[in-house]
Amino acid sequence: MESPICLIENSGTLRVVPEALSYLMGVRQPVVVVAIVGLYRTGKSYLMNKLAGKQKGFSLGATIQSETKGIWMWCVPHPLKKDHTLVLLDTEGLGDVEKGDPVNDAWIFALAILLSSTLVYNSKGAIDNQAVENLQYVTELTDRIKVKSAASASAVEDGGDDGADAQFLQFFPSFVWAVRDFTLLLEINGTKVTEAQYLEHALTLKKGNDKKTVAYNLPRECIRNYFPERRCFVFETPAAPQKMAHLESMDENQLSPSFKAVTSKFCSYIYNESSVKKLKGGLPVTGRMLGHLAKTYVETIARGGVPCLENAVVAMAQIENQAAVQDGLLVYKKGMQEITFPVDMEEMSRQHGHWDSQAIEAFKNRSFKDEKGEYMKTLMEAIQEAYAAPLIENEKASEDLCRQLLSQLSEPIAKKLKNGFYAKPGGYELYSADCKILLDEYNRKPNKGVKTEEILKNFLKEKSVESAAVMLADKKLTEKEKKIHEEREKAALLAQQKKAEEEKRLQMEKILKDERESHEKAVEVIRKKMEDEVALQKKELEMTLECKLKEQRDLMQQGFKAKSDEMKRAINSLRAEVSQTQSSNAIVGILASMVLPGLLSQGCRSRCC
Repeated sequence: MESPICLIENSGTLRVVPEALSYLMGVRQPVVVVAIVGLYRTGKSYLMNKLAGKQKGFSLGATIQSETKGIWMWCVPHPLKKDHTLVLLDTEGLGDVEKGDPVNDAWIFALAILLSSTLVYNSKGAIDNQAVENLQYVTELTDRIKVKSAASASAVEDGGDDGADAQFLQFFPSFVWAVRDFTLLLEINGTKVTEAQYLEHALTLKKGNDKKTVAYNLPRECIRNYFPERRCFVFETPAAPQKMAHLESMDENQLSPSFKAVTSKFCSYIYNESSVKKLKGGLPVTGRMLGHLAKTYVETIARGGVPCLENAVVAMAQIENQAAVQDGLLVYKKGMQEITFPVDMEEMSRQHGHWDSQAIEAFKNRSFKDEKGEYMKTLMEAIQEAYAAPLIENEKASEDLCRQLLSQLSEPIAKKLKNGFYAKPGGYELYSADCKILLDEYNRKPNKGVKTEEILKNFLKEKSVESAAVMLADKKLTEKEKKIHEEREKAALLAQQKKAEEEKRLQMEKILKDERESHEKAVEVIRKKMEDEVALQKKELEMTLECKLKEQRDLMQQGFKAKSDEMKRAINSLRAEVSQTQSSNAIVGILASMVLPGLLSQGCRSRCC
């Protein structure tokens, strides 16, 4: 993407821009999504341009008016992570006096959190009480975002408010506070501190239960609870005030060395530490999936609803899994179309097995949360139905080739019959010799396909009348000899019939074997995918638990024993969830063996019919 485009338009009503959505739908790589929020005219766009490795891109503007409207997007190759896309989201400034709509600001803030894996909050001056209060939107997040649908919300309630916080932790982005135009010393009570210590000091809670203290603590508690992974960068003013209006066109050498050093450190941190956007459960998000999420969230807000992660993931899983079935089926059909017919059943089976595996791989790469194996089962059924077409085509090609070959080989005999060559004493012996030559030639011809014996059986049956006529006309043969020849021909025809039946039986066995192997591959893919998803979920829960335990320890050390005790319920709930996830590993094999019931027998019946 050469330059940024508007992803979410804000003209009073939020709307996803179709062109931007179309671009995201074409991004199949995992995405690292960095969104920046903050008050208007605080230099957010400049930092995003630096992350894109460009001097220009997101519009900076040079007046007191807000330049960015809605949410703009810039997709660039990730500078460090191969085969990953870095998605930069520049949001319109919060508190824009021209807009004057705090509800609209709250939705922009909520969308930035919902879509990003790293959230950068940009402010000016210092992290004082006013700066924290300007981040009031964090206190409204539980009103703007729902983790679970109403049907399953009780699971969150079990842990109380801390339980809800733990649910948010599993999908909230990491947090970076960028303090611009910082002119103070990084000192607390005369002692030098790091940027991280400066941020933590600003988020320290006050003791007390009076209204003023509760109001003071609320945004700080929200930041601590929702964003356990947080960093801070303080930037000096990059240039003299009179030059700030031309920051976009200024040469790097004209910028403050300190500002450039912090900017470089900031970019390096984002490149190295910002993780891939993940769904609840730890599943990586691709550009296409990000597009689905953006569309679902914005449409929900436009309808007056509250975005729900669980509902969005369920809706996206349905769309993606249906598409995964079609992807897999298309891979199979295209691959089977490459076969030049006729081929023997061994080669047909090999080709089917290969493209069946490729189809399953294509399905696996796109599908997710196919927890009951329903979509995999749909794909397997579709492949079995699709397998019927090339089987029929192969039979038809084999039949045509064999008939054509026998027609060509029998032409000399037909001419001799027409000329009366066999209508003489000893004619039957000559006819039989020519027929033997025909059969030898036919059997020597390779690559006749799956109808070799059956077509020969039909041919011999048709020729039996002709053979009987030649035998009857041969005056040299005695009645006894004719009887012997008749019995011999009947035996030969019966032997050929048995060969044709054996040919058909072996083909059927091969088809059934193909179906068994296809079923086994599908079950193995489901088992492995379920194990991976369970492992991701367990890892995510363990990280959430560790964050809660750390916050509990910090509160205890700072003397907030009551608040620390309040967290025990949520922590115990998380521990139980981790334990339950571990036990899920034990049943994953059983579940995988159950997800495709009846598929094999159904395929067998359809093939036998």
